Amino acid sequence: MRLVLALTTIAAFAQQRPQGPVVNSPEVSADRKITLRLLAPNATDVKVNGGDIPGAGGTPLVKGENGVWEVTLGPVVPGSYRYTFNVNGVASVDPRNPANSESNNNVWSVVNVPGSEWFDTKDVPHGAIGSVTYHSKSLGRARRMQVYTPPGYELSNARYPVFYLLHGASDSDDSWTSVGRANFILDNLIAAKKAKPMIVVMPAGHTTSGGFRVPGQRDEFAKDFVEDIMPYIESHYRVAAGRNNRAIAGLSMGGNQTLAVGIPHLDKFAYLGVYSSGLIGAFGSARPGMNMTPDGGAAWEKENAAVLANTKLKKDLKLMWFGIGTKDFLLETNRGTVALLKKHGFTVTTKETDGAHTWLEWRNYLAEFTPMLFQ
Repeated sequence: MRLVLALTTIAAFAQQRPQGPVVNSPEVSADRKITLRLLAPNATDVKVNGGDIPGAGGTPLVKGENGVWEVTLGPVVPGSYRYTFNVNGVASVDPRNPANSESNNNVWSVVNVPGSEWFDTKDVPHGAIGSVTYHSKSLGRARRMQVYTPPGYELSNARYPVFYLLHGASDSDDSWTSVGRANFILDNLIAAKKAKPMIVVMPAGHTTSGGFRVPGQRDEFAKDFVEDIMPYIESHYRVAAGRNNRAIAGLSMGGNQTLAVGIPHLDKFAYLGVYSSGLIGAFGSARPGMNMTPDGGAAWEKENAAVLANTKLKKDLKLMWFGIGTKDFLLETNRGTVALLKKHGFTVTTKETDGAHTWLEWRNYLAEFTPMLFQ
């Protein structure tokens, strides 16, 4: 009897509140255009902020008679794109889209545009992503990182080399997989036998003092990395030992952190990659809003004098790779850092692309850098 009454009440409620129009968002067309929709009949102003989507910096949506707002963007190049709506001045994710990407202090909706040789989800063996919470003794609190294990890891007794991959400022440990497509890039490269199977560790770069460090100050991230992250990985995963089985790379803030960790501990890493970055603050303009006075790397040289003078460590370094777009605001920083490293006897491989400070570059850099590791 109670069930009949409940069903009757639900049916009556449904009749009083008719369902609104069905909204499909996001929608990707064959010509790689992205259509976004939002049901907001009472809104008066809806815009989209599209991260790397060309022309989506506050682009207005048009309201239909059914209360659905809509905009079509692109065409765009294949890859993943983050976006949010701004509804009457309030930022919002897309309620019809379950895919999201975390930043350091907010969340984005994500749309994937297929058509890439390396970024797409293909019918190949796939690795696994684990979200790992560990206790950082150096920072005195719980921290999180993402760990990629290659296809077949669970069924194997083999030991694998480790690639530490760092994100940029305002992003999180989630970013390299949710928008960077790192796991799919690795899956596709390994399946094509262009990259060795490897473990990829993606830690959280922000600490209580942020991710950028001035020489001479305590480096919270580097301390957490060396004293907590690396020991955790080496005690919980089947990793191959030794310098030749470790690589580290990062974008923007993560590129700066790569140098902050990799150079002082060059005995631990045989491969270093710096994407859209360098010694931030040492050359030209720093990241917007940062209060740093360029010194040409003098403080960094003084701090790392012993390593910079160690000929054997530099000789045994298998790869130091720098990539940046010619429209990137850190171009001068990148070039200045490369020149400084060459002055100290490092062999540096460089690549400049026709791009800016965006994921459009960083996914490509990862796809080019990874096949050079552990060969």
